[in-house]
Amino acid sequence: MPTRTSLSLPEDVKERLQVLDEGGDSLSEEECVKEKLRLLQEFLLADTQDQLKILEDKLKSSELSTEVYTSEVKAVLKKALGVVKEDEGKEQNGHSNGFSENGSHKDDGEQEGAMDTQEEVEAIKSPSAPKGRGGRRSKADSEPKKSPASTRVTRNSGKQPTILSMFSRVPKRKSDELNGETTHGDAEVKPEEDIAEEVHEEKRLKTEDEKPDAENTTNGKIKPVSAAKPPPPKCPDCRQYLDDSDLKFFQGDPDDALDEPEMLTDERLSLFDANEDGFESYEDLPQHKITNFSVYDKRGHLCPFDSGLIEKNVELYFSCGVKPIFDDNPCMDGGVPAKKLGPINAWWITGFDGGEKALIGFTTAFADYILMDPSEEYSPIFALMQEKIYISKIVVEFLQKNQDATYEDLLNKIETTVPPAGLNFNRFTEDTLLRHAQFVVEQVESYDEAGDSDEQPIIITPCMRDLIKLAGVTLGKRRAARRQAIRHPTKIEKDSKGPTKATTTKLVYQIFDTFFSDQIDQNNKDGGGVKRHRCGVCEVCQAPDCGKCSACKDMIKFGGSGRSKQACQKRRCPNLAVKEAEDDENVDEEEVLPLLKQTKKMSQAKKKKQTKNKISWVGEPIKTDGRKEYYMKVRVENEVVEVGDCVSVSPADPSHPLYLARITALWEDGEKMFHAHWFCRGTDTVLGESSDPLELFLVDECEDMQLSFVQGKVNVLYKAPSEDWFMEGGMDDDIKVIEDDGKSFFYQLLYDGECARFESPPKVTPLEDCKYKFCASCVRSKEREAQEVPSVYEPLEDEQRDSKVFYGLATLKGEQYRVGDSVYLPPEAFNFAVKVASPVKRSHRKDDVDEDLYPEYYRKSSDYIKGSNLDAPEPFRVGRIKEIFCNKRSDGKPDRTEVKLRLYKFYRPENTHKGPKGAYHSDINQLYWSDEEVTANMAEVLGRCQVEYAEDLVESVQDYSSRGPDRFYFLEAYNAKTKSFEDPPNHARSAVHKGKGKGKGKGKGKGKAALQESQDQEPQEPTASKLRTLDVFSGCGGLSEGFHQAGISETHWAIEMWDPAAQAFRLNNPGTTVFTEDCNVLLKLVMSGEKTNSLGQKLPQKGDVEMLCGGPPCQGFSGMNRFNSRTYSKFKNSLVVSYLSYCDYYRPKFFLLENVRNFVSFKRSMVLKLTLRCLVRMGYQCTFGVLQAGQYGVAQTRRRAIILAAAPGEKLPRFPEPLHVFAPRACSLSVVVDEKKYVSNVTRGNGGIYRTITVRDTMSDLPEIRNGAAALEISYNGEPQSWFQRHIRGSQYQPILRDHICKDMSALVAARMRHIPLAPGSDWRDLPNIEVRLRDGTTTKKLRYTHPDKKNGRSGTGALRGVCSCAEGKPCDPADRQFNTLIPWCLPHTGNRHNHWAGLYGRLEWDGFFSTTVTNPEPMGKQGRVLHPEQHRVVSVRECARSQGFPDTYRFFGNILDKHRQVGNAVPPPLSKAIGLELKKCVQEKMKNNATEPVKQEKMEVCN
Repeated sequence: MPTRTSLSLPEDVKERLQVLDEGGDSLSEEECVKEKLRLLQEFLLADTQDQLKILEDKLKSSELSTEVYTSEVKAVLKKALGVVKEDEGKEQNGHSNGFSENGSHKDDGEQEGAMDTQEEVEAIKSPSAPKGRGGRRSKADSEPKKSPASTRVTRNSGKQPTILSMFSRVPKRKSDELNGETTHGDAEVKPEEDIAEEVHEEKRLKTEDEKPDAENTTNGKIKPVSAAKPPPPKCPDCRQYLDDSDLKFFQGDPDDALDEPEMLTDERLSLFDANEDGFESYEDLPQHKITNFSVYDKRGHLCPFDSGLIEKNVELYFSCGVKPIFDDNPCMDGGVPAKKLGPINAWWITGFDGGEKALIGFTTAFADYILMDPSEEYSPIFALMQEKIYISKIVVEFLQKNQDATYEDLLNKIETTVPPAGLNFNRFTEDTLLRHAQFVVEQVESYDEAGDSDEQPIIITPCMRDLIKLAGVTLGKRRAARRQAIRHPTKIEKDSKGPTKATTTKLVYQIFDTFFSDQIDQNNKDGGGVKRHRCGVCEVCQAPDCGKCSACKDMIKFGGSGRSKQACQKRRCPNLAVKEAEDDENVDEEEVLPLLKQTKKMSQAKKKKQTKNKISWVGEPIKTDGRKEYYMKVRVENEVVEVGDCVSVSPADPSHPLYLARITALWEDGEKMFHAHWFCRGTDTVLGESSDPLELFLVDECEDMQLSFVQGKVNVLYKAPSEDWFMEGGMDDDIKVIEDDGKSFFYQLLYDGECARFESPPKVTPLEDCKYKFCASCVRSKEREAQEVPSVYEPLEDEQRDSKVFYGLATLKGEQYRVGDSVYLPPEAFNFAVKVASPVKRSHRKDDVDEDLYPEYYRKSSDYIKGSNLDAPEPFRVGRIKEIFCNKRSDGKPDRTEVKLRLYKFYRPENTHKGPKGAYHSDINQLYWSDEEVTANMAEVLGRCQVEYAEDLVESVQDYSSRGPDRFYFLEAYNAKTKSFEDPPNHARSAVHKGKGKGKGKGKGKGKAALQESQDQEPQEPTASKLRTLDVFSGCGGLSEGFHQAGISETHWAIEMWDPAAQAFRLNNPGTTVFTEDCNVLLKLVMSGEKTNSLGQKLPQKGDVEMLCGGPPCQGFSGMNRFNSRTYSKFKNSLVVSYLSYCDYYRPKFFLLENVRNFVSFKRSMVLKLTLRCLVRMGYQCTFGVLQAGQYGVAQTRRRAIILAAAPGEKLPRFPEPLHVFAPRACSLSVVVDEKKYVSNVTRGNGGIYRTITVRDTMSDLPEIRNGAAALEISYNGEPQSWFQRHIRGSQYQPILRDHICKDMSALVAARMRHIPLAPGSDWRDLPNIEVRLRDGTTTKKLRYTHPDKKNGRSGTGALRGVCSCAEGKPCDPADRQFNTLIPWCLPHTGNRHNHWAGLYGRLEWDGFFSTTVTNPEPMGKQGRVLHPEQHRVVSVRECARSQGFPDTYRFFGNILDKHRQVGNAVPPPLSKAIGLELKKCVQEKMKNNATEPVKQEKMEVCN
């Protein structure tokens, strides 16, 4: 095939070139190149000419040898001619574009295997190999040459030495290592023709430079896909790209340099005076130190020795100055210059010599050499080696002490570690970590392997799992052939001081202890649950059992008992461990679940069976009601049962426990009947198997049944809380409440199965004449039903019309509504006259993208943008009641089943023609009056609100609004026809029912239950005194801040172990005693009677704490699968258990536990069940729910599990209704426990009374800053723009903006951020593949696409899309890694299996929201959407604080990463404020009830 060129050349030149290409003139290579140069000189482009000029200069200054100059010039000319020859692109250095010689796909020649054998063959044939190439064997196991080194480490096979093997350099023999090491066919003998083919291939690779072969061997066999560019040529030895600017050549040896054998006999190196004994300890190999060294392959390319080349038997040589072993001076003085030592048979690491630096050594056939300083040209390559060793040391030490660390925490650690002096780089970056990820993970694996079998491996920490995913690390790669692992000999000591042992009260301890021992026995019986299968493919799985570890010794085949069923410790599959840990976290932030309510009442599920018992009435009927004759007593078999007694009923399924019920009525109605008010067993509640088998719960379920179902009488006691309950904390030492005699049970709480609420049973006293048939369950159910339907009262006589009857008052769900009141309606209840252009769901994908410039853009296939508000619903409609009416039926009576409202519509700013921009500048509770009217069904009403004309208020709009939600105001009316704003008409303001409407919603409805208090807090609300609060694990104080804003609590004490957060808490709460110590230590002190701690701080005593709040960290056991003995002990010792003990000891009135969403799912919800079980046993009322912070006024999705508890006698708070609408896919808040779905008590679902808060609302007013901005205080430079900004800046005069600082990202990351477009949804996939000059003066490289990608095919221009051999379905090849590219190599490497890493390097969207604010914003972290919408930087500390809802006046403490962590770990104050307001309602309601104590008799009129 003639050469295609991109230059337009005259015909005669083309012909001459072709002759030269075909080697027609039998010129030497050098002459051939010169001739080509002469021919092309005048046609070449300017930049090509420049390149040639530079090369020529280098040749003249003898920087380059003639051979090198010739090959470089050839490469330049080839590039200039744009030569594309099928043949060349076909099988570059053993990995093909998927096709081999005969056009079929290359079979099994796994690329590494192919390479190795090829190099092997070449090694055997290579005549220039030095004679003493000791111990080097071909993979095909040819006779080893006998040499002094053959007993010692010879070539290492596929394995880098671990840091673990430092200090003790046990000789490793090739034969051991091949055993079980499957470096893909390395050890197989290849069939003859394969070898022949590969030799041919090898020759072609070598000779293609000399004479490019013009005929196309594959002509007619393969159709070329639109001319795909072949990957650039690599050196067959060191695998570096030949056209890479970083490829350096060894500059040659000094004239006096000696060969290895000669050098070794030089007297300057003599250690002993011919004292032979000295050699014995070195296994016959002398040891020397070398300095000023360079390592190169046989072509003279300088190359790294740690990238697997030695293991693949590539010959590497080194030149250096050799010094005696005792000489510590790295300069050349006194050294022996030596040349081409080697080839290197092995390299090794021996420990951090006194700390920072690892000693690295080479072994050749003749000696061991310990490396000192590299030569100048070799030092950049060597620095990477030292860097990776040092970085793995940092990682292992960090993870030991911080098992729960996240990837971002590790980055923080790495970026803040100053590299030790002598390593010539100034900072570690994320690129450093990703570059060395494989090595680091292997070090972690070897560290784990040396650990005890019951220690949690650090490979499964969240941080390592993220690193493995991101960098695409292959696990289990090196362990298979490793011999007995040596305990870590480096300076990495095991860190034994984790958190202290949990301090627990006896009660809490017993619940956990008895439950766990039962469970462990149970699990052992069941064979321990689901058997997990190992992956079977990694090298660890394929290794044989070692026969030496404790697990093997127990195996039957090694003569053991076979009882322990543990896998060989050498064969613990790392993929399995990581997979299990992954399962924990996969409850996605954004699952879209329809909100179904399961209303499967227990009674429907009860299948019962009749007994053959004799039944007879005792005494006379006490009341006859129609056909029913009521009795008080009945005899069943030999027992007399009376109304109020409890009985058991047999289930149809004998394996099911007995059903238990209270008899609330007995009657004869043709059959002997009774009314059963059911109890529910603990196992039927959310407590499941953790419950007390004797504890029952009241439920509102009852039914009429035949007495023949009764099996017998049982005793059910009501266990009332003791008089002195608050002071009994920590005293209870028996988990048992009553003795088990088979017939006795007890109950203390009422259970609501929909929302999993345990509450004190309401006090009800039946009226005297009602006793014989009083059922509390029926009463409550009727009450609830009555509340669900609207009723009307106070007909207005003077307003009657033909078809309608008008009323002055309506009630619904315990609320009263009068004419003139304002109400919420769902968005679909009415529309507005102005059609606002709805945001078009525009596709952010562009089709005409230049695929060569943006090679990763094709990965953006979905239109869904993370953090977008396009799907957010509209907030509720607000209307004012003009009329309440019912239509008349044909008989002239009103149809009361359908109550109607006539309403005036209120417009929100966004509903006017101003659209969303109008909303952005207005208050979120500002409305516009309109005279448009609409009719709606009363049943649709979602609640009451207050809308006032601002001019009529007696206080400022701010004060009015701040007194609670549900308060709106208007200043103007809106006219949709003229699109104008005007003064409201008189009927809109007519003193707006001043004095009316206000205190009204409080009275009793006609004989209805006490109506729920209306939501607006009127001035006559009793003022709740603030609760004395202890905040445990307080962080910087987000939870407390919200409670303070709600006015419900005063934090007297806080406990926070991490000093910077504790300092921040002090800054913001100067009156609080902050304990910076372990909560276990403090509880121990208090329980042992101490009044102060070691620093003299006063400890809270029993009875002091009225509220306990906190978010205990859950490390160590946060998995989804079952507990095993290790995670059990972790959990028994966890801070959750300590926190529950605080609750048991102090017995506060209210208790709140906050945690991540998955707290409710950890260990199959066992953690949740045991937490609730403890609270119930202490006597608390309790419930749990998941809340979305975005629904309470922050521009951030953050789902949190909240457990609330209230002491006996208090009212258990409800979860707050959502205030703001929010993206529905982030609002899936139900929780499934044991296949039953629980919802929190929230009735308004995903609706909200206010619009959603956006990123623009949150931070558009903050001044522009640069990457790395560090000024702690600057001025705002402008007024607040939005309601949120006015609100968050606070009212006090404070022109200083604090902490608007952002992390200084490395030069490479900064360049990437600069190239991310500003369009919504932009992320790393929008990066261009170009070379960019960085601010540190270096230049990035283009990312090379070198492999066909099975999954994604080729680009439109025919370009390859794979960056690693794994894209073709082969194992990863370390030589494919690329660094310092604008598009991070690791993302396309692993993108196919991780949703294309959507969102990494992602920008926030002005109209969207933040992803969960993290403790360290990192563009490649778990949460990578952290770039500012318009500026080229990550978000600042202040921006994160605002996304959490912290006021601008809130202070943080420490360096920038400390501050980010404080913010990211906090509970958003607006969320805790909403919970605080619910607590406040409970406290106020209790105060009101105490004021009107006598039990209301009217409740009982249902009986008449």
